[in-house]
Amino acid sequence: MAAPEAADIRLAVMNDAIRPGPENPSQAAGLPQVSVVVPTFNERDNVTVLYRRLAATLAGIAWEVVFVDDNSPDGTWEVVRGLARQDQRVRCIRRIGRRGLSGACIEGILASSAPYAAVIDADLQHDEKLLKPMLEKMREGATDVVIGTRYAEGGSTGSFSSGRKWISVTATRVANIVLGRKLSDPLSGFFMLRRDVVEDIAPKLSTQGFKILLDIVATARGELRVKEIPFTFGSRLHGESKLDSMVALDFLGLVLAKLTHDVVSLRFLLFAMVGSIGLFVHLATLFVALEFFNVPFAEAQAAGALVAMTSNFILNNFLTYRDQRLKGFGILRGLLLFYLVCSVGLLANVGVAFSVYDQEPIWWLAGAAGALMGVVWNYAMSGLFVWRKR
Repeated sequence: MAAPEAADIRLAVMNDAIRPGPENPSQAAGLPQVSVVVPTFNERDNVTVLYRRLAATLAGIAWEVVFVDDNSPDGTWEVVRGLARQDQRVRCIRRIGRRGLSGACIEGILASSAPYAAVIDADLQHDEKLLKPMLEKMREGATDVVIGTRYAEGGSTGSFSSGRKWISVTATRVANIVLGRKLSDPLSGFFMLRRDVVEDIAPKLSTQGFKILLDIVATARGELRVKEIPFTFGSRLHGESKLDSMVALDFLGLVLAKLTHDVVSLRFLLFAMVGSIGLFVHLATLFVALEFFNVPFAEAQAAGALVAMTSNFILNNFLTYRDQRLKGFGILRGLLLFYLVCSVGLLANVGVAFSVYDQEPIWWLAGAAGALMGVVWNYAMSGLFVWRKR
């Protein structure tokens, strides 16, 4: 039996471990007042420049910077680790097997230690000098989010081409419809917010896509107090833009998800869209096999199903699950598993369709119910077995 003195010591240690810290963040010695979260991918030439600018801009303020790197092939994370060895205010999260700006921002904010978190791009196109006035507005206590805006008076899109500006303005209008409120730049990638805002809604946020601010404000459903500060969007100093044609699709998926109050996820919408394309592929293959090669219907139907499943797998690997994209031998293994999953999904489709038709002999209702059951099954099982996170 342990001596009373030893038991008392252990109890005291446990009490110290579970005792909450000071409620006022300023009472905690050395606690950063603002955490700057920087998502990166192939930005090794920019991170040191950004770090130096942050150090100059935030002089006199307790701060930290959290670089969240998606395992950049150019070794961005190595440069950040070098900075971290020189300055303990620099932190690096190297993500393996995960991709996406929104997910990086969420992980960075949740890993931060300051009461306020700012998100800024590593490409040096955002004006880091605004971080101080942003923090001042946050400290006033009447604001949950401060947005750096390109479209308010005094702001500018800088070197945007007329086409890119039109797309951005149009997307902004669509975003405001989703939000049910008018913000000048709800798609901005430069903002500061209370960290506990993200803590509360993190499970509901999408880790896909690029428009994390829109997702945060929409998920909060009008409860956030927002202020805006104009800034001029700068030019990239090094490297190339990571935005591609997938951004528009991500944005559309996020809009649809928020309009349905997150009943369906962005990934599910993309999966269903790919499935719709697969239907056309199936019918086209069936038509060609029957009309041009005189293949018996059963064989033609099987060929159509096989081609459709193959095209669905390729599109899902490239689009729906691109943050978990299979490579090398994993592609063949994943394809075989996808065939198996979809084969079972087909049985579920037919079973549900027959059951509905038996209760209510309306062919289109039965067909739609079966198709919905099939896509839900395929989506759930694909996430579990084909593109499961490792």
